Amino acid sequence: MSVDNQFAEQAAQAASSLAQGFGDAFKQLQAMQIQPEAWTQLQSEYLRQAGALWNGALGESHDPAQPPAAAPLKDRRFAAPSWNENRLAHFTAQLYLLNARTLQRMAEQVQGDDKTRARVRFAVQQFVDAASPSNFLALNPEAQRLALDTQGESIARGVQLLMADVQRGHVSQTDESAFEVGRNVATTEGHVVFENAFFQLLEYKPLTAKVHARPLLMVPPCINKYYILDLQPENSLIRHAVAQGHRTFVVSWRNPDADCVHWTWDDYIGQAAIKAIEVVREIAGTETINTLGFCVGGTILATALAVLAARGQQPAESITLLTTLIDFSSNGVLDLFVDEPSVRMREMTLGEQAVNGPGLLHGQELATTFSFLRPNDLVWNYVVGNYLKGEAPPAFDLLYWNGDATNLPGPMYCWYLRHTYLQNELRIPGRLTVCGEPIDLGKITAPLFIYGSREDHIVPWDAAYRSTQVFKGKKRFVLGASGHIAGVINPPEKKKRSHWIGKGTALPADERQWLENATEHPGSWWTDWDQWLAGHAGALKAAPRAPGNRAHPAIEPAPGRYVKQRA
Repeated sequence: MSVDNQFAEQAAQAASSLAQGFGDAFKQLQAMQIQPEAWTQLQSEYLRQAGALWNGALGESHDPAQPPAAAPLKDRRFAAPSWNENRLAHFTAQLYLLNARTLQRMAEQVQGDDKTRARVRFAVQQFVDAASPSNFLALNPEAQRLALDTQGESIARGVQLLMADVQRGHVSQTDESAFEVGRNVATTEGHVVFENAFFQLLEYKPLTAKVHARPLLMVPPCINKYYILDLQPENSLIRHAVAQGHRTFVVSWRNPDADCVHWTWDDYIGQAAIKAIEVVREIAGTETINTLGFCVGGTILATALAVLAARGQQPAESITLLTTLIDFSSNGVLDLFVDEPSVRMREMTLGEQAVNGPGLLHGQELATTFSFLRPNDLVWNYVVGNYLKGEAPPAFDLLYWNGDATNLPGPMYCWYLRHTYLQNELRIPGRLTVCGEPIDLGKITAPLFIYGSREDHIVPWDAAYRSTQVFKGKKRFVLGASGHIAGVINPPEKKKRSHWIGKGTALPADERQWLENATEHPGSWWTDWDQWLAGHAGALKAAPRAPGNRAHPAIEPAPGRYVKQRA
């Protein structure tokens, strides 16, 4: 058999294999409501491009080991030389990319309401990413060559890594043995000065001879561990705040276990956020404090301050909300997972009225969900590297934190889903009762610094901006570059990225109008926040010599026990 005939036979087999994999997806999309004209055009263009691809591949008459005449594949999954040097692999990748593009275009043509169409697009993207030939040893020339070069050792290592991940219950994204909380992450010096069943309160040792009179309380998200704010000294927002002369306190949430399944949203507000505010005020001896909430921590903080406002109390001198949802009108890809049936199902299985009693939303389920929002980067990249190539992932502190999952009590989680994501009631004055109080965020008088990240896929920046229309106090909105984490954790010393500041104090209802009039500034938004926060922090005074006070003495060194509890 000639070289070209052999290639033609192999290419036909590859095409048939891909057709079987994509066939059901094509049929399911075709069965949906797609306009006949659009379907005819898609079909015609697909056949034309597939024919051109086939003819181009067969037109090559040189040895299979030589690079084809076609341009190198630009998709980074096929960037290794092996994909371009091997004619069959090159053809397989090209055909996959054609099928993927066609499926995605079909998904765009599906008729229906916005949410249905978005779900179809999301499902198609998940299938397309999973079906990549790079994910399969039989179709990945790079992994095959590595297996030959190592005489099978890469395959053996891949099996070992796979078995270890099966025991862990998740795909490893980093070398988890390289990190230990309190040893080389979460190392800013401090002490636990209060604890109850829900949280530990950390106070950090001053780095300056004098501190501002008003302390700063940070409320991180309860769906992650607090040390995203304190990964390493050079990128720690906590250490940065301390170095700016702020007496800094941080909530470290307990990782709920079976004893915590009955905890509610009211518990998180009353027994945690409000309690933390009270203790910080007692320790610092101040009427008001500066407050900061990150992501869900910002939602919790705002709710707690609304409860206190309903009781006639205004303990916040200022509020900083980082990538926080308050108005849940539209929240990007996360909206796809929330509707009445899905929320009701959670309530029946995890909530207060669950048939078998309340339960836990396990942290790994949350972590997996967030990973599949970016599957190529956070799932398939590691499947290929870990299992097909046998390459253990390198040590990376951010991904270690990302894999250090936290559980959530079912009743709290179900309340949050229904009243925020599904029914969007938090923004409506008097609609919700929390801790026995009808809450109105508009009654919070403290000035706000509201931050959003421009490429955030968890809290889209326009969703973060909508908070400016809910609160009535003085507000400042700053937009940072990058995503949910990298946009927030952006120390000035790195001189990376940029941020946008609006013109004057105008905060129009339309975020696009704000952006049109905003000015881009190089570097981190932290410096702008530093100036803003200093204006609310009060005069400087001698730094305290010891953490806590007589009523709340130091219990143990930071980072404390709670953050070390594994899900």
